[in-house]
Amino acid sequence: MKTLVLALAATTALTAAASAQEITGFNIGILGGENAQDRLTATECLRAKTEELLGVPVKLFTPADYDGVIQGLLGGTLDYAWLGASAYAKVYLTDPEAVDVMLTKQNADGSIGYYSIGFARTDSGITTMDEAKGKTFAFADPNSTSGFLVLTAELTAKYGKLEDYFAEVKMSGGHEQTIVGVANGDFAAGVSWADGLGNWEDGYTSGAFRKAADAGLVDMNTIQEIWRSALIPEGPLVVRKALPQDVKDKMYTLLDTMWETDPACAYNVAAYEAKDFVPVKHEDYLGIIAARKMQEGM
Repeated sequence: MKTLVLALAATTALTAAASAQEITGFNIGILGGENAQDRLTATECLRAKTEELLGVPVKLFTPADYDGVIQGLLGGTLDYAWLGASAYAKVYLTDPEAVDVMLTKQNADGSIGYYSIGFARTDSGITTMDEAKGKTFAFADPNSTSGFLVLTAELTAKYGKLEDYFAEVKMSGGHEQTIVGVANGDFAAGVSWADGLGNWEDGYTSGAFRKAADAGLVDMNTIQEIWRSALIPEGPLVVRKALPQDVKDKMYTLLDTMWETDPACAYNVAAYEAKDFVPVKHEDYLGIIAARKMQEGM
């Protein structure tokens, strides 16, 4: 009898564990930086693939700003996102157990990183960051690595307090908004991101300039690069740590093989041209985490 009871208890425990491992849905968060419909369209192929793979409804969420995705991951309402390095740093500093780092984008030349690029209109007379002094300057989002954190750190070290260096510092709300705003003359200069490969007139090979150029939002010949940061580590593709391990493993494999199995979808997910998605680890972001801690006075 004791053996039977133990066997029944073990079976019940296994059934409960299996039930606990089941998910009823999966939510993908998409960082801001372009209009919501464009973000939904570009990520629809990933949504469909994930839904087929996991066998549960998969939804896309496009919060208005970066913090919407960050809070979704922290609160458990989002299961996956591609974060910038600074956004990942905020998630980790808030809750080290919130997400698992999986993969990141590898550029066409094999490098893993991108640049924060300052730019202005070609007819503005601003050809360097020195000449942007006393002008209106646009950042993307306080949680953006290339659109705020890195530029702020590098320029503050050189010029001092940026509120004193520029006539006005504004948050545009995203990379697309900054690019369009500078092109339209709403800001004298601003900052966005690109891999720095290929030709400027194409918006480089991948990044916010390329997306804006391909969407017909900007003629790259009307704007010019005036500053470039040091290489920034590409942000991680992350999943919520509390997810069942088999779900995390399936997502890892889906993304890890996407450039071979569906390069057209990978092209959209990666913000255009890239070589692959490759493994990355938490330790790769220690420098950005340290910079974020310093910025927040932690």
